[in-house]
Amino acid sequence: MTQSFLRLPAFRAFLVSQAAARLAGSALWVLLGFHIYELTRDPLMIAALGLALALPAVTLVLYGGHVADLHSRKRVALGGRLLWVFGSALLTLGAATGTTHMPEVIVFCAFVLGCAGAFTNPAMAGLEAEVVPVDGAVRAVSVLGASQQAAGLAGPLLGGLLFEFVGPAFTYAVAAGLLGLAAIVLWRGVPARPAPERKVQEPALVRIVEGIRIVWQDEILIGSMALDLFAVFFGGAVALLPIFATEILHVGPAGFGLLRAAQSLGALAAMLVAVRHPPRRRAGWALFAAIAGFGVAIIVFALSRSFVLSFLALLVAGMCDGVSMVVRQSIMRLLVPGPMRGRISAVRSVFINASNELGDVESGVLASVLGPVATVWLGGLITLGVVGVTARWAPALLRLDLGALEQRNAVS
Repeated sequence: MTQSFLRLPAFRAFLVSQAAARLAGSALWVLLGFHIYELTRDPLMIAALGLALALPAVTLVLYGGHVADLHSRKRVALGGRLLWVFGSALLTLGAATGTTHMPEVIVFCAFVLGCAGAFTNPAMAGLEAEVVPVDGAVRAVSVLGASQQAAGLAGPLLGGLLFEFVGPAFTYAVAAGLLGLAAIVLWRGVPARPAPERKVQEPALVRIVEGIRIVWQDEILIGSMALDLFAVFFGGAVALLPIFATEILHVGPAGFGLLRAAQSLGALAAMLVAVRHPPRRRAGWALFAAIAGFGVAIIVFALSRSFVLSFLALLVAGMCDGVSMVVRQSIMRLLVPGPMRGRISAVRSVFINASNELGDVESGVLASVLGPVATVWLGGLITLGVVGVTARWAPALLRLDLGALEQRNAVS
């Protein structure tokens, strides 16, 4: 089954483009936080960076989903990828010239990258539905996820090593080159298709609200998104890794890169297993167990003073997150109709980005008050509470059977 997906030229191009963008993006996201903390030694600057990424990610993305459902998704995605190239090139220029305003440059470029992602991510979600077959969608999603996690594993490690031994300017230049490659592969390899629909008589706000309404009325969609939102919002420790690496575990940029790569390594391992044994019949139970395991692993990481134990805790957290991502992405592929994919993906992006970028803001602010250790272990406890509440609130999600959904979609 996996080999049949890889025979499709559009699938291969989509996979390579996403992997290249993920490789660059995973390096950029972590290095921006490390770089700005190295320059300022201020946790609030980490919060400012997260806010710059979060503002467009939770506001502009809804309009981006509307655009993705109204225009050529390939063209929208290409425009966003080129804006990413511009932002990373600007970071290269700022680091190369040694400007004293580099913290401000980092925050501004983060905002630019966030704006680009607000349009690119819904468009790429729509393109994914065009290149991923419905039959065996869970396995195909696992292949795509594994490739992106492999890139997410290599990105922080490569970025950390380059940052330490070559410097930030060259590191940002490499990221710009990879993002350019992702745009070229997408342009040349994925065929352009007509716009999904053109209901120009409907205002953008009406169409955006329609996507929100569909998500809100579906217990499985809203339950899976809410579970991810609150669990990662409170339980995520990524934003504070620079502090843990520098002041608690006392490792340099290379050690920081290893810690950041640990979650991607764990997620990659989980997704490689899912390629062979995808979670189908008891997917709902698997999702809740994974989020609970994530919370426990984050608590262990917060209390650890050993680099090895911290690395292992993040590895387990990544494995749990990998299972969660396979289930949630399969839900999107199997439950969401094609013409609505951009808008519903945008709503999902609001949840994801609120949990990630706004979670970074929450972590930075709380760390300045409670300290990083208390912030992280408290977030892990809240994650466990979120699992219990969501299981009671969304029983349909707990009973989710992805295999039945695959069969239903294949027949229809």
